[in-house]
Amino acid sequence: MEEKQLKVEGMSCGHCKSAVESAVGNIEGVDNVNASPGNDTVDVKFNGEANVLSEIEKAIYDAGYDVVK
Repeated sequence: MEEKQLKVEGMSCGHCKSAVESAVGNIEGVDNVNASPGNDTVDVKFNGEANVLSEIEKAIYDAGYDVVK
């Protein structure tokens, strides 16, 4: 398992947290996800495959938020 903390812009409330956690949590290979709107971060534990990280970033974007690189 690999853990990453992603900087995410646009989250501001509990609904944002739920939307991101739901979108990322549905990805195969993701073990745990915790979005923190107050810190603009998403902590995610996943199987470490590069394609899964790309899917995580896409899911966050598709939910309406931007991953800051």
